[in-house]
Amino acid sequence: MDAQPRLMDLVRDRLRTRHYSIRTERQYCLWIKRFIHFHGTRHPKDMGAPEVEAFLTHLAVKDNVAAGTQAQALAAVLFLYKEVIRAELPWLDNVTRARRPSRLPVVLSPDEVRAVLSHLEGQHRLTASLMYGGGLRLMEAMRLRVKDVDFEYRQILVRDGKGMKDRSTILPEPMVTPLRLHLEQVKVRHQVAISRGFGGVFLPHALERKYPSAHLEWGWQWAFPAEHPSDDPRGGLPEGIQRRHHLSEEAVQRAVKNAVRKAGITKPASCHTFRHCFATHLLERGYDIRTVQELMGHKDVATTQIYTHVMKRGAGAVKSPLD
Repeated sequence: MDAQPRLMDLVRDRLRTRHYSIRTERQYCLWIKRFIHFHGTRHPKDMGAPEVEAFLTHLAVKDNVAAGTQAQALAAVLFLYKEVIRAELPWLDNVTRARRPSRLPVVLSPDEVRAVLSHLEGQHRLTASLMYGGGLRLMEAMRLRVKDVDFEYRQILVRDGKGMKDRSTILPEPMVTPLRLHLEQVKVRHQVAISRGFGGVFLPHALERKYPSAHLEWGWQWAFPAEHPSDDPRGGLPEGIQRRHHLSEEAVQRAVKNAVRKAGITKPASCHTFRHCFATHLLERGYDIRTVQELMGHKDVATTQIYTHVMKRGAGAVKSPLD
C-alpha cells in the first residue's frame, strides 16, 4: 500500500505538467483511487483492459451513473495508463456504455432572463449577465482576469476554456459601464491590500516562478475576486504564503437558483441555462450558426445545431391543428 501515494503523486505531477485545471486534477485522482479500490487495491501495473472494462461496466450497470460520469471515469483511467504507467490499452469493446439521453437544453425567454437578473445583485448579477450576454460558462466567468476584458473592442478573451482552448466573445454594451465601475472598486481594494503587505492572486502554470512580482500586477487580478485570501490548493507556495482566489462558483449557483425561484420560473434553470439562452437568442435573431459556434467555442457545429430545435421558429412556430 505504500506504493499508492507515490503513484498518486506521479498522477498529480503529470496532470500539472499537462496544465490540467485543479478541478480536473481532483476528479481524475478520485476516479483513479476508486478504480484501484474497486479491484482490491491492486496496482494498476498488474491490471489491464479487462479490469478497466469491469470497472466501467459496474459504473453503468450497478451504480447507474450518467453517460458523462462514465466518460469522465474512462478519461481518468486512460490518463493513468497512457501518461503515468505508459501502457497502451486495447480498444475497450466490451464496456457497457451508460446511455446518454437525448435532451433539449433548458432555455428561458428574454423576458424570463430579465426577470432572473432583476433578482440578482452585485458580483452575482454581473457574472450572470456575462454568462447570458457573452455565452460564458460559469467557470469561464469566475476565472476572468482584468487583462482579458477589452473595453475598446467590446470583447472578452476566454483563456483555457473547455478543451484548453482560447476564444473571444462579446462584451455586451449594457455591461460596459457597470463592469468598469466594478473593476474600479476591485482596484481600490487591490491597492489597499498591497499597502498592507498583501494583494497577490494565484497565477497559472509556472508564471509564479518565472515572474515573481506578476501576482501583484493589476492585469492579472481576478475580475471577480473572493473576499479573503486562501492557501494554495496545490501546495505550490511556501507555508504561510496566501493568494486571492476568485469568487466561489457555489455562491453564484445558489444566488441564481434563488433568483429563478423568486422570479416564479418553474423551468429547471441554472447558471448554464444563461449560456443556452445566449446561443438560442442569437440564432432567433438570424445570426449565422457558424458565428454562434465560434462564440460558444464549440468544436463541432453539430453541438451548436441543438439550439435550432428550441428556437421559436422551430416547433414553437408551427400552428397546431387545434389553433
